[in-house]
Amino acid sequence: MGKRIIQQARGHGSFSYRVRRTAFKYKLKYPRSLTGEGVVISLLNSIGHSAPLAKIKYSDGDFYIPAFKGMIEGQKISFGGTEVKEGNIMELKNIPIKTMIYCIESRPGDGGTFIKTAGSYAVVTRITENEVFVMMPSKKEKGFNSRCRAIVGVIAGSGRLDKPLVKAGKSFYIKKSRNKLWPRTSALKMNVIDHPFGSGRGKRIKSKIAKRNAPAGARVGLLRPRRTGRKKR
Repeated sequence: MGKRIIQQARGHGSFSYRVRRTAFKYKLKYPRSLTGEGVVISLLNSIGHSAPLAKIKYSDGDFYIPAFKGMIEGQKISFGGTEVKEGNIMELKNIPIKTMIYCIESRPGDGGTFIKTAGSYAVVTRITENEVFVMMPSKKEKGFNSRCRAIVGVIAGSGRLDKPLVKAGKSFYIKKSRNKLWPRTSALKMNVIDHPFGSGRGKRIKSKIAKRNAPAGARVGLLRPRRTGRKKR
């Protein structure tokens, strides 16, 4: 009798595969008001985020955003204005071309979903009547609603990858803090009871397509592929 494969064990939600609640206690978002000014109260370290976070206080309360490179405590930032200054939260339509930005909203008012990793940024490339096009870190151009907000500047923590991890244990704890699956073991390297592809036998199988009605433990390989077989020229 086999045992649960890793997908089943993670889906069960035991303490081994749960992320710590404290890792994501800071919710990154923009203020509800479209205009105003805030002050950087403190710079924080968060386990669940690669970049340092900044706590901003304004007239209606406070909020958290990823800190930009060179941010200091006590610094003032504005949101909703037209002044292009590092740390200011602006609508994309008011940001000039070739400006570096980060923490871009997917749709107006969602609080920022794109470009939140340490050291990353995007560049405004084109502005049309209804859309603003941005060059993402992947070097692909993406269009956004002109009313979406973003922060001017580059996210802090660009030297995160400069220092090598050296030990596997350090990488393990970094991944564990965010509930990432690591290390990933190839299914073919497992024993027969641990995975449907396990053991050295049957490595050159004809198909890895899972049946539509297969149970969770057997739904591995190609799931509902669009096409199979060799391509005809």
